[in-house]
Amino acid sequence: MKRAWIASGLLLVVCSIAVCAQTPIGAKNPICGTWKLNVAKSKFSPGPALKSQTAKLDPVEGGMKVVADRVESDGKQTHFEWTAKFDGKDYPVKGDPNRDMVSVTKIDDYTLEITNKKAGKVLTTIRAVYARDGKTRTETTTGANTQGQKVENITVWDKQ
Repeated sequence: MKRAWIASGLLLVVCSIAVCAQTPIGAKNPICGTWKLNVAKSKFSPGPALKSQTAKLDPVEGGMKVVADRVESDGKQTHFEWTAKFDGKDYPVKGDPNRDMVSVTKIDDYTLEITNKKAGKVLTTIRAVYARDGKTRTETTTGANTQGQKVENITVWDKQ
């Protein structure tokens, strides 16, 4: 009986070490946090550029929640939110006049692909690449806007 307890204790230690080896102590999710758009380093085609945007990305089981505030080129403020799993399925977007659904696929720990839809039609796809140091992300957005104009934006974000 004593051997069984010792074996169980050793198994628990080995399993704990294995889990910690996969997720280093203090490791952070590079995706999550508060991000601010770096307008000076970003390129908007077609323009004009946004004046600003801040987004808070929080983890949820199997995905993420996004709460964002942006100031359009004309000064209009937009607040939007969405929560999606990394399963490629559609999830509702609240408050964004440019899209009403979003789907997210996690390519790897540092890359997401986000598809934006309006009234069932795919408008844009975003490839979001997070820097290994967790300090910046670059999003490449391609497709068309709600007016049908071709979109090719490259936006740079700084973690706050």
